[in-house]
Amino acid sequence: MQTVVPEIRIDPLTGLRAIVVTDRAQRPGGELTVEPPDPIDRASDPFAEGHEQQTPPELYALRPGGGAADGPGWTVRVIPNRYPALSPDPPEPAPDPHPELYLALAARGAHEVIVNSPQPVVSLSDLTVEQVQAAVEVWRERMRAQAGAAYVHVCVNERVEGGATQPHTHAQLFALSFVPAIVARERERFGAYAVRTMGGNLLEDLIQEEVRRRDRVVAIDDEAVLTCPYASRHEYALMLTPRRRREHFEDAGPSGAALLHDALSRLRRRFGASPPLNLWVRTAPRDADRFCWRIDIAPRLTHEAGLELGTGMHLNTVSPEQAAGELREA
Repeated sequence: MQTVVPEIRIDPLTGLRAIVVTDRAQRPGGELTVEPPDPIDRASDPFAEGHEQQTPPELYALRPGGGAADGPGWTVRVIPNRYPALSPDPPEPAPDPHPELYLALAARGAHEVIVNSPQPVVSLSDLTVEQVQAAVEVWRERMRAQAGAAYVHVCVNERVEGGATQPHTHAQLFALSFVPAIVARERERFGAYAVRTMGGNLLEDLIQEEVRRRDRVVAIDDEAVLTCPYASRHEYALMLTPRRRREHFEDAGPSGAALLHDALSRLRRRFGASPPLNLWVRTAPRDADRFCWRIDIAPRLTHEAGLELGTGMHLNTVSPEQAAGELREA
């Protein structure tokens, strides 16, 4: 068996590093498997249709046939998080006598839950393409509703291992009063690349090169391109990007929802069940002169350990090229 030489790869978008060492997947205990999730008990599911009184009053809902708020008949429903991480009008923390060492800020913002479907299913891949498209359009609508925030982060956590406290498929929206450091870093890298290349767009140029090389491309449709990123930090990680540069995901135009459904379906077929995962939308932050939105998908097939927690550098036991080849065939 040929030994694969480990590589340290640098993500061109974030600057973060990952060790790609495929041989470690062959070590005892290194096999990547996925057990099917337990079925949802509809009787105890607060997000199921007919259980609207078990949640806070809705902020927004798609109701194709009309009907009153906080009742059945919806296809996508938005509610405040019952246990919010952010508040629109929080108290200011008491100042510390040593602010150069201890600084706390008010957790100002909004925290919403977007229930992707009235059906009690675990994954977006359990829905039809049309249902995913409807859910994604509501993500965009709620992002526009929070346009005054410094940054709006939309994410989906699937299964307990992915951090989901409710198994019913849903997204979370965080409207932040600041631009997170990792997003600000990406903004800077986009700007620096534009200067170096006399106006080039970092992600647009990256995807054009990925399509030219083909070895990390999984699928392409009329709206978007699906790849396994060059410096993937997670096994079978995927990145969905628009075919043509668009700064803000929330703007009208292609959303890539059909290819998102395809991506999650490919993961499901590869592992025989929908894996635990996290996905998030990266849209242009405030004051970004150059940017392009994308959706990152990170399956949670292994555990973060001392290397990841202690250094922030991930170890990936399946090369992006191998993962892309398997997912193309899935």
